[in-house]
Amino acid sequence: MSGADMDRIRYQVMWDRLLSVVEEQAQTLMRTAFSTSSREAGDISAGVFDLHGQMLAQAVTGTPGHINSMARAVVHFLDVFPIHVMKDGDIYITNDPWKGTGHLHDFTVVTPTYRNGAMVALFACTSHVVDIGGVGMSPDGRQIYHEGLNVPIMPLAIEGEMNQWLLNLVRANVREPVQVEGDIYALAACNDTGARRLFAMMDEYGLDDLDALGRHIIEQSRTAITARINALPQGSWKHAMRIDGFEAPIDLVAELTISNGIIHVDYTGSSGTSDFGINCPMCYTEAYTAFGAKCVVAPEIPNNAGTLDAITVSAPDNTIVNAPHPCAVVARSTIGHMLPDVIFGCLHQALPDRVPAEGTSNLWNVKLGAGHGITKRTEHETTAFMLMSFHSGGAGARPRLDGLSATPYPSGVRNVPVEITEAITPIVVWRKELRTDSGGAGAQRGGLGQTMEITSREDAPFGIFASFERVLFPARGRDGAGAGATGRIRLASGKDLNNKGFQTIPAQERLIIEMPGGGGFGDPKARDPEAVAEDVRLGLVSPEAAARDYGVVEEDGEVD
Repeated sequence: MSGADMDRIRYQVMWDRLLSVVEEQAQTLMRTAFSTSSREAGDISAGVFDLHGQMLAQAVTGTPGHINSMARAVVHFLDVFPIHVMKDGDIYITNDPWKGTGHLHDFTVVTPTYRNGAMVALFACTSHVVDIGGVGMSPDGRQIYHEGLNVPIMPLAIEGEMNQWLLNLVRANVREPVQVEGDIYALAACNDTGARRLFAMMDEYGLDDLDALGRHIIEQSRTAITARINALPQGSWKHAMRIDGFEAPIDLVAELTISNGIIHVDYTGSSGTSDFGINCPMCYTEAYTAFGAKCVVAPEIPNNAGTLDAITVSAPDNTIVNAPHPCAVVARSTIGHMLPDVIFGCLHQALPDRVPAEGTSNLWNVKLGAGHGITKRTEHETTAFMLMSFHSGGAGARPRLDGLSATPYPSGVRNVPVEITEAITPIVVWRKELRTDSGGAGAQRGGLGQTMEITSREDAPFGIFASFERVLFPARGRDGAGAGATGRIRLASGKDLNNKGFQTIPAQERLIIEMPGGGGFGDPKARDPEAVAEDVRLGLVSPEAAARDYGVVEEDGEVD
């Protein structure tokens, strides 16, 4: 074996070790976080960067929106604080939507890491906080100024001393100061953990810096993804998808071009910006576009600057996918989470039988709140709270497998257990179950949505900050399959609620949330009758739907 071969093996071992370093960084954030969105759902990201702001490794734990947008964020920090002005013990922070991860509820923290007096890396992490002031997590705001406290890139700590003036400002502007401040400290702590583990790795392998390893990681990743892209059909394909929007339906239009080792996606033709908070900054559009393409083209190649540079994005200014300051952006995931479905629609034309049908895609997060100025005052004392609990509809069917039920693709967050929600708020979840017949019919059935029934233990109203999709326009099936069921938000007394915006749930009333299902894949009549019968026995498909959509009837244990 040659010396060059030995070097490649050594670099690969160190690369794998670096991935474990950032995974422990992420796990530290989850273990020390105060909010359920980080601690229970994993709505975070963590990674290590070279001194040019290029991401070398990311933790597996985290969401594509956070990871891929954070991957582009560190260069903005370096523009404000160049390497030569940083000092050991400094920590920097922002929640600027256009320089971070797309909305004010996400804090990004960057920590320069010094060893033997020299900077060797930058660690970065992101976490979604439960509140940032303003109108809350509702898209009712008309400008970024309505949506809460905007922290420009600034020091969180200077040479080891925390910026108490900044922390005072944050506490004074949020409804949950203990949770938010605790999450900021958790962000700083997780970067410290990453640094300590990196030092141990560098000691073990005798490294003075990460320069050579970083070049190897980026070059190998770039070479690998270029080969994958060049092996694909070359050309351009267009696809469009209409979704609910807020004040009017929204068209998402993409043209995907594969050429010379690059995948380029152009969103010309997409709808203009909204007057409400569903606009999507370009950083978040790039994040989910890259994720959607990479899921199909190179899912097993590690995510870093080398792979992300192979997927480029463009969009006209002032469109829903390239919203400028000061557009309201709190619910930017309304748009961002739908983009992989649009990308899949393009890639299905080039690569039949490789991509799934459309899914719910947009998270159906239960965002609730109560308190002075949020809900009506009552004669007796009630509990003020802000809650964000992650839940999901069904994913689209895959070419050879059914869609996953109640699964948050593409965001990747975990559901928050109802026991956690009930322990920290007055909320009670009376019912949480899969929604029969919500998955689109097909040779492969779409994933099912779920139904939740919610009320308060207290004799008091509470509010919902709704930002739901797939209520008007369902997830479409592919290749002759049926669409998933649309979602619905209503009161137990019968009144339908809007799919977006803040609304009050009266005292003693029950909120019922019926989440959409994913689209099916292939002709329903081609589905194995035994699989249909099993779906009926499990309560996933009703006998009526089995007969209507699949032509399958079960009588006396016999499947016809």
